[in-house]
Amino acid sequence: MAPPAPPPSRVFAELDLAPAPAPEGRVGPPALPGREVHVSGSAELSARPDRARVSLRLGSRKEAAVAARSSVSRRLQYIAHSARLRGVPEENMTVTEDFSRVENAYQMEAEVCIIFSDFGKMQNVCNLLTEKLGTSVTINPPHFYHTPEAIDTLRRQVCVTAVGNTRQKAQEVCRLFGQALGKPLLIKEEETKEWGGHIDSHLSHSADSQTLQERIQNATAYASCRVFAVFEIKGKENRRNKLL
Repeated sequence: MAPPAPPPSRVFAELDLAPAPAPEGRVGPPALPGREVHVSGSAELSARPDRARVSLRLGSRKEAAVAARSSVSRRLQYIAHSARLRGVPEENMTVTEDFSRVENAYQMEAEVCIIFSDFGKMQNVCNLLTEKLGTSVTINPPHFYHTPEAIDTLRRQVCVTAVGNTRQKAQEVCRLFGQALGKPLLIKEEETKEWGGHIDSHLSHSADSQTLQERIQNATAYASCRVFAVFEIKGKENRRNKLL
């Protein structure tokens, strides 16, 4: 079975180079095709994660159901209050609770997930909760990730940068031969790649021992783009422009 065909390249701009017809009643030689410069260019960009999710777990086991619920409830209220005071929106906090009977006691467990867009604020909140709640709460290491909007922005930026690099290369070639670069006739994407954006499971040390900066680096997303372009050559470069 043959492998599937690669997706077609996207054409960003193309100019119809067909010569204009001669005016009616006038006969003359066909227009000569314009001179062109063909170049390829590329770009590679990266984007750090723009979100972090922190999970906190807490629980209590008491002989009385009310006591178990009350113990967890007080800490949940403190966590939510501390996060709100530091600018975390209510919609960025999710709480799940589980209440059960274990042997002759009642057990209350809860998990709080908080989404941060400001990593400095995230560290401040986690440090405060560790200081005030101690071992009564377990704060898991943050999980860094990208929103779809951040990835879309990276894709657009790398394509625009590749086109800019390609035009600059064409301009340098024209100047080398004393020519002036004209308008683009064709700009076509040849290849795009994306990689990264997640923690590598093959790291030499475990994920739990990574520093905050290592986690951010491992969650960084990368994208590359290569484009092919055809530009018009206008003619001799203006000597006055060369001196500028």
